[in-house]
Amino acid sequence: MASIYARDPVVVKVRRARPADVAAVRAIRNHAIEHSTALWTGTPQSPDEAAGWLAGHLERGSAFVAEADGEVAGFAVYGPWRALDGYRHTVEDSVYVREGRHGLGIGSALLGALISAARESGHHVMIAGIEAENASSVRLHERFGFQHVGTVAEVGTKFGRWLDLTLMRLPLT
Repeated sequence: MASIYARDPVVVKVRRARPADVAAVRAIRNHAIEHSTALWTGTPQSPDEAAGWLAGHLERGSAFVAEADGEVAGFAVYGPWRALDGYRHTVEDSVYVREGRHGLGIGSALLGALISAARESGHHVMIAGIEAENASSVRLHERFGFQHVGTVAEVGTKFGRWLDLTLMRLPLT
């Protein structure tokens, strides 16, 4: 879909995800589950759960991967923000970069592709729900024009501590 040059000599290519990407996406996702507060669960995805989760995004056309140096170096998806019909024009984004590949422009390339795809699909607003201490994710979203709309204190827990959720909003239309 789009290519950008990150730090030389790394070339990052973003493309729509395919079913064959499920193992790489699952590995990145499970690493985040096990080692970070980006996903507020302690239960890694099984292969079947990962395939079902990705299939839903593939059907919507809302899943992308970034390739760098011949491997999937990150992924991004958007999906419904809430299940009720009144929220149907609002989506929520998720962007994940493989451990050891941060700072190369991969997250930016993925978020840019995600925003463009959501706009092309006619969505009105994109929401980012970010663990409040994840300053790099907040900065990434700010660079794309997301505005901080609030932080909800102690609404989640992981690793034995309470987590705050920062909400950010980007108008798409």
